[in-house]
Amino acid sequence: MHGLIGGAKTNPWFLHARAAFWLAYRGRKMVGRISAQIDELVLENMGPGTGQWGMFECIDDQAVADALLQVATDWLRSEGMTRMLGPFSLSIWDEPGLLVKGHHIPPTIMMGHHHAYYERLVEAAGHEKAKDLYTYELPIAAGFPETPDRMVAMAEKNARLKVRKVDKARFDEEAALILDILNDAWADNWGFTPLTEAEIAYVGKKLKPIVYEDLIRIAEVDGEPVAFMMTLPDINELTADLHGKLFPFGWAKLLWRLRRPQVQRMRVPLMGVRQTHQSGRLATFMAFLMIELIRRDSVKNYSATVGEFGWVLEDNKGMTAIADALESPLSKTYRIYEKPIG
Repeated sequence: MHGLIGGAKTNPWFLHARAAFWLAYRGRKMVGRISAQIDELVLENMGPGTGQWGMFECIDDQAVADALLQVATDWLRSEGMTRMLGPFSLSIWDEPGLLVKGHHIPPTIMMGHHHAYYERLVEAAGHEKAKDLYTYELPIAAGFPETPDRMVAMAEKNARLKVRKVDKARFDEEAALILDILNDAWADNWGFTPLTEAEIAYVGKKLKPIVYEDLIRIAEVDGEPVAFMMTLPDINELTADLHGKLFPFGWAKLLWRLRRPQVQRMRVPLMGVRQTHQSGRLATFMAFLMIELIRRDSVKNYSATVGEFGWVLEDNKGMTAIADALESPLSKTYRIYEKPIG
């Protein structure tokens, strides 16, 4: 087992967190990897002693999985942690959870994907479910059921409500606004850790090449921005035939495709309403109006036929209600595990 303490200068997550990384070898063959993380914001928001693990990959061998999870456990315990949650690669804002349902569906942009046997390996090592994260999918080409359509019509007539496209010419300002709404909207959610200003800038820079103005909407009530919805085309579809190679000509193909991507699937990774506006019919109107406007442009401008939104916490009643209203079936389940280590 080979280990390394992480402190990458290029990711501002390391300004409030630290991590260790290990590779497992059998002879000269690499057979697995894992990370362990301690995040000061996690300790503040999820309780003292809460360590995390992630970056888990492993051959189908319980002994290897046990060794990987044990080395992560030992490091976290040596740092004073009393329980471990995971996988998070590296934080809840990156790729949280282990895929335990929906392996037959290809991963969409910025979503993890795992071998089905990982669930067995992790649970055999004594890790138990802490929380499930859901994704939902639905056909979008033909429009939505009657009830959401009726709410959209009512929302479009509401003089107090305005939904606008994001302005990419003011990208930094718009990104800061969206993530400020997000920090407020998600503050009471399980597992929430706020994004710092440095992380907001970092995320904005990372996403800018795949941001399209008609796929991100900001809702205003009486002129105040209070909600947003972000949608991304499934860039994985555009890179599949490149087989991970940008050279010699892969980069040119990708840049051309990104000018106006034509994809089958769209993903909604983020959606939020400020807490002051989360109750009442206006919040419902805002949600369905943003969904419908983006649906129309997804079909018209990107040829999309399927929408996926997630992840969604299993006990998020508001988003579950939206999924039910849209007759959107649950498509994937990602599981976060916990284990006492004190």
